[in-house]
Amino acid sequence: MTERAQTAPGRRTLLGAAVLGTAALGLPATAKAAGPGGRSGRHGSYRDLPVPTVIGHRGASGYRPEHTLGSYQLALDMGAHIVEQDLVPTKDGHLVCRHENDITGTTDVADHPEFASRRTTKQVDGVSLTGWFTEDFTLAELKTLRAKERIPGTRQENTLYDGRWQIPTFEEVLRWADEQGRERGEPVWLYVETKHPSYFRGLGLGLEEPLARLLRRHGRHRADSPLILQSFEPSSVQRLAKLVSTPRVVLLSGPKERPWDFVEAGDPRTVADLVKPAGLTWIASFAQGIGPTLDLVVPKDAAGRLTTPTALVADAHARGLVLHPYTLRNENSFLPADFRRGTDPNAYGDAFGALRTYFEAGIDGIFSDNPDTALLAAADFAQD
Repeated sequence: MTERAQTAPGRRTLLGAAVLGTAALGLPATAKAAGPGGRSGRHGSYRDLPVPTVIGHRGASGYRPEHTLGSYQLALDMGAHIVEQDLVPTKDGHLVCRHENDITGTTDVADHPEFASRRTTKQVDGVSLTGWFTEDFTLAELKTLRAKERIPGTRQENTLYDGRWQIPTFEEVLRWADEQGRERGEPVWLYVETKHPSYFRGLGLGLEEPLARLLRRHGRHRADSPLILQSFEPSSVQRLAKLVSTPRVVLLSGPKERPWDFVEAGDPRTVADLVKPAGLTWIASFAQGIGPTLDLVVPKDAAGRLTTPTALVADAHARGLVLHPYTLRNENSFLPADFRRGTDPNAYGDAFGALRTYFEAGIDGIFSDNPDTALLAAADFAQD
């Protein structure tokens, strides 16, 4: 027996328990937690989504390499209410789904000698990165690559799927969502982030305009469309608000950090300023929600244990904003210290306990790498 098996339940054990848990609740394995009044939340406004809303973070990235059609499909099959995509551009202006434009760790590009000379060092939002970048490849070139697991040391089982899928374009994902929606008889919700928008605009590869064109082409440009837009740069959200009526969310990182567009514009405000009542009022003038780090909702102490919730939930709700914090993962290394189990950082901890704590803080939804776990926790919470 491995140390992992001795110290904590393995990934497949917990997944099996999740399926058994839904059966015990009298729900199918892919059940969706219902919101108030039993609404399914699959049609109409984002406000009709189940609460807590479970968002498949980069798909079901706890089980498949992130931002692949395999990861998206698994998240949807597990019952995730929304499936997330991050967008970056190619050299020839196509939008593709990657968490970062640096594809060194998420593709097999290093194994392609024909692209060896493309390896370079760049400054992206003030950070020096060395590797291969989407903006240096045409779409045809990117399609010769295959996706792989980003953190193989933590998620060794996911490496089984290395090389199985290409990098998807966002248009391919929209077609996939349309097809799945027709098969299921209800729309598939997507959660779409513009990555490093100021950086790409500086390269002549602005994200918002081509994104808006695709949304209009697929009928996802309306206020009641089954899609939510998001960005860490408020100016990108403001730009999108002028192009489409699709619901929008401002992402918020650590309290001392400044959005990169603020840095470029000389705006001195930090995230700590944006989560104050005045900052939230400003966000509410062009967005419908915020996506804060979980630490902005329930901070941790020096030992990594959760403390008392902040006023963020109440302050945001008072201004009509929904809160979809990020990111809950099952592994000990990603959980608050209170909910770690055993000594193996890669083993699963008490994710259910952590999720309950965040749900009790009043959040409207959560990004999770393990949507099955989050759905079970949401169903348990709804039973109380």
